[in-house]
Amino acid sequence: MTKIKLVYMLSLRNAAADRAGQDIEYKGGLRYMKSPLEFLVEQLNETELGDAYSLEGVIYDDDEGSSTDRAKLGEYGFACQPGKPWIHPPHLAVEGRPVTSLLHAIPSTYRRLPLDSSERPAQKSAFERRLLARLAALDADFVVLDGLLVILDELVRPGAPFHRRIANIHPGVTRLGSRYERRGAYATLDALHGAHGRKVVDWTTGETRPVPPVDRTGASFHYVDNGIDSGEVIFDVLATPIDVNDTILELRWNNFQQSLFPALQGGLATMAESFAKASI
Repeated sequence: MTKIKLVYMLSLRNAAADRAGQDIEYKGGLRYMKSPLEFLVEQLNETELGDAYSLEGVIYDDDEGSSTDRAKLGEYGFACQPGKPWIHPPHLAVEGRPVTSLLHAIPSTYRRLPLDSSERPAQKSAFERRLLARLAALDADFVVLDGLLVILDELVRPGAPFHRRIANIHPGVTRLGSRYERRGAYATLDALHGAHGRKVVDWTTGETRPVPPVDRTGASFHYVDNGIDSGEVIFDVLATPIDVNDTILELRWNNFQQSLFPALQGGLATMAESFAKASI
């Protein structure tokens, strides 16, 4: 069977914020923060997902020319370096190939411009064209986003080459109207506030209002459209209890283990079945 050529996209600065690939403080002890990318590689090496997919590349959008990105990455830097933290073990390999050899930098340099800059739309478009060119060079069949901190548009519009060929793994339930719904970049923090009976109404000011407490969260594997976590859900899991005494990293660790990793595995299995049916 011909394998589905998979490309992974992420923002290293998001993984660095998670302390991916490092031990984190957890309830008075330490636990290893496995990144979704590391989990995926393990699945491709050890389970039937490896019969369905081959990992062709890992694209990141972080911008070495941005002082903001450099500060957010800190010791991680923009590449795996001896003695420095990295988002996965340095010698991690997928089906015999070092994961570090699969890295491709496509920096989203348009983010240096103010939001109201007249040049920003054209530079954002140029960034997406660079992404498209790299995906074409990698002969990608399907793309998974993990903490990519930019919103795609041209790549995912109806009729575009990667419409319904890009999915996001999100650390929150994205189904519209669900009482567990947690979209956007602050999904884990939003869930933690929810367990305390608060809803953030303005992330800039931190203003909250009281709501009935919600003591669970989950994860969604969904198609990417040009909204914020608004695409059709492919597979989701709601299996993470929230302890009101959790720190954000403790909750993040729990949610990865109990909901996000299973959602990633289930979503890719669902898509493999879809590809198989389409090829009959």
